[in-house]
Amino acid sequence: MIPARNMPSTIGRNGNVGGLGSSSGLTLSQPTNMMEGQLHPLDMTQNTSESEIARLREEEFDSTKSGSENHEGASGDDQEQRPNKKKRYHRHTQHQIQEMEAFFKECPHPDDKQRKELSRELGLEPLQVKFWFQNKRTQMKTQHERHENTQLRTENEKLRADNMRYREALSNASCPNCGGPTAIGEMSFDEHHLRLENARLREEIDRISAIAAKYVGKPVVNYPLLSPPVPSRPLELAVGNFGAQPGIGGGEMYGAADLLRSISAPTEADKPMIIELAVAAMEELIRMAQMGEPLWMTSLDGTAAVLNEDEYVRTFPRGIGPKPTGFKCEASRETAVVIMNHISLVEILMDVNQWSTVFSGIVSRAMTLEVLSTGVAGNYNGALQVMTAEFQVPSPLVPTRESYYVRYCKQHGEGTWAVVDVSLDNLRPSPAVRCRRRPSGCLIQEMPNGYSKVTWVEHVEVDDRGVHNLYKQLVSTGNAFGAKRWVATLDRQCERLASVMATNIPTVEVGVITNQDGRKSMLKLAERMVISFCAGVSASTAHTWTTLSGTGADDVRVMTRKSVDDPGRPPGIVLSAATSFWLPVPPKRVFDFLRDENTRSEWDILSNGGVVQEMAHIANGRDTGNCVSLLRVNSANSSQSNMLILQESCTDPTASFVIYAPVDIVAMNVVLNGGDPDYVALLPSGFAILPDGTSLHGANIGEAASGGSLLTVAFQILVDSVPTAKLSLGSVATVNNLIACTVERIKASLSCESA
Repeated sequence: MIPARNMPSTIGRNGNVGGLGSSSGLTLSQPTNMMEGQLHPLDMTQNTSESEIARLREEEFDSTKSGSENHEGASGDDQEQRPNKKKRYHRHTQHQIQEMEAFFKECPHPDDKQRKELSRELGLEPLQVKFWFQNKRTQMKTQHERHENTQLRTENEKLRADNMRYREALSNASCPNCGGPTAIGEMSFDEHHLRLENARLREEIDRISAIAAKYVGKPVVNYPLLSPPVPSRPLELAVGNFGAQPGIGGGEMYGAADLLRSISAPTEADKPMIIELAVAAMEELIRMAQMGEPLWMTSLDGTAAVLNEDEYVRTFPRGIGPKPTGFKCEASRETAVVIMNHISLVEILMDVNQWSTVFSGIVSRAMTLEVLSTGVAGNYNGALQVMTAEFQVPSPLVPTRESYYVRYCKQHGEGTWAVVDVSLDNLRPSPAVRCRRRPSGCLIQEMPNGYSKVTWVEHVEVDDRGVHNLYKQLVSTGNAFGAKRWVATLDRQCERLASVMATNIPTVEVGVITNQDGRKSMLKLAERMVISFCAGVSASTAHTWTTLSGTGADDVRVMTRKSVDDPGRPPGIVLSAATSFWLPVPPKRVFDFLRDENTRSEWDILSNGGVVQEMAHIANGRDTGNCVSLLRVNSANSSQSNMLILQESCTDPTASFVIYAPVDIVAMNVVLNGGDPDYVALLPSGFAILPDGTSLHGANIGEAASGGSLLTVAFQILVDSVPTAKLSLGSVATVNNLIACTVERIKASLSCESA
């Protein structure tokens, strides 16, 4: 298990400066000196008897010199009571102290094996090493607490001085009208000011509630105080430039009209109703997350909760109105414990950039239209923002779902937060709306050791008539857009973020990258590759697929875009091609086959039959399939140069991805040494593997008897390095043949395995 610690919100992402290297089909030479920071092995010896060890344990906290000295025997007072015991005093040598200090900087919590090796090298007992590290940790903790106490004392003195200054100012206060002394009476100046402010806010809430009651038919009630609405101001976000943020938007990339950006911010008249809806949605989400039967019934196989729609209408009669004709209800609830603290989770959910990055496989584009409240007390408690987003399944056969909604965050007690979304489509009725979000979101509860318990509720009404028959079963079970997919993605991404911060990397395997800066840079580059792949594989309204050939689900769909002045992509005309098809093989087997470098030559036409070797890798999750690798293709033709491939494979119970891109060797050496990965040009290709939905409800993607697989194959090929060039039919035919041959090879290889 990856050690728990406070994680950063997510990996940073930008890419607007000139670039290194080229892209698809790059011919590269072998890298040198790619790994740094390997821990040296330790040789050790022993020299203390068992009786001495027992006495050492008694006095393990008596050391007062950074754990550099160990005492055995009793103190002066104890010797009077136990005269037969002699005081024995052991001082570690300077060499021993220096070695243990150096090891402590790398690993303050050595395991048994490390302690034994260290003791053999230094001529100490393992228990002596153990006690030294315990004392050292205690000393570091004491120093840290002493430093904190000093800071607190300084702050306390500052507050005391401020308090005295305010008291003096209050005693000398004068009336601004007459210049005489003030007559506040027993009430303090601050309290008087707060009472006036409280009265004003109560009047504001009563006015808003009265207006909102006209819209939603609800009696006027007093709600917990929200942050007062701030003046209207759009949030400046990097997502405004869709070309520079492929993971968040793709509108301008593909030269099509962006429907999301055409939605305007709410008017002043809308805001009272938005606040009312958000407060009611929060109440509904908390009850939906905590209630059991009869609202939530257990599925037939006992693995999932199914919403009782009749009971829901009786329990929550208001909301956003009745279900539109022809729409289907999709409701699901899922709970998991993830390796991230609750504050970091809230920050990810309330920051549109971080949220779209973490859920890049589900969120194809997102934007904050207006922030109505930033929260109180320096956190997101009471934060309220109007957003628009597009949700996807990684296949051109499933239309994306656009949603215009308000997101509201609230703290419920110590260590418990909730974030809820609810649609605002009724503010601007439109026949084009195909998806409405009833109160959906998550309840986050703090757990020990930096973990959090997340209960996710996903409740939408949707017109799913545009879904291809191949994916209808998957969508109807809720595994395509439901709570299970959100929670599984969050769990996997939390593990990935934990691996970014890991410092004590085991070095038992060859090829493990232990250089901390190199790990961060390579993971950041892989993250950008995954985001770029996911943004260009779905049936988004931001771009149009053109069907080339085939019948039914075997159609190959293509689209083109021009890349200019983007350091993250090679300049020129890029042709994207994708197809989705069904395989009678469990998703786990498909995933293992595609990610294994030993079987890559069976399907990868571009490797030209060469031997593929893994040069370096970074594990980033519990599952061995969650890994970022640097692969080297040794061409069978000796006259050709070798090629490097960056690959990320990731899997969770609802979806798996194998995504890769050819990379330049010079640029990768810079990345492995901790350089900026945004300068590396990438054109990602790869696979998205989903269960076909025919297995038992709740069966995981990794289970052997989990039915067939839905496989999406997508390629991005640079067909011309001149952005103004015309796309030739020959280039389209070449890409069409490439994807068709790859599909046939995969089908043939997997059918042989299953035979």
